Amino acid sequence: MDEPVAVDAKRSAGRSAHLTDTQKAFLLQAAERLAAAEILRERGLHRVAVSNAYFAMFYTAQAFLEGKGLSFSKHAAVIAAFGREFAKTGELPAELHRFLIDASEDRAEADYVATSEITEDEVDVRINQARRFLDIARERLGTP
Repeated sequence: MDEPVAVDAKRSAGRSAHLTDTQKAFLLQAAERLAAAEILRERGLHRVAVSNAYFAMFYTAQAFLEGKGLSFSKHAAVIAAFGREFAKTGELPAELHRFLIDASEDRAEADYVATSEITEDEVDVRINQARRFLDIARERLGTP
């Protein structure tokens, strides 16, 4: 199991009036991945678009965790910690955790199963979920 790395114990509950440099970097990466997913979708590159939509959510989750002084090196640990720290506590909508789990599964299929077929509708769902995830982060954490 990936143990959390304490970043700064003085930060509170994932919310901060001032974003750390790491949170800003995660949110910028998330925005870039979301923009890439939208472009790739328009070009019909659905598998790569789904992967980028997942990474938009993944980096957003990391920004929230950073706000609590938590950092993880494994995807599964980030997903589990996000659920434990935010979804189960009700601090954030539980649907965000479900979005992250489902997108992770789609990303694994798209990236590692040569015969996977991701439809345009599936991509649209993941992009809309990633957009909602990032919008909530911007509302709660601020905009870098």
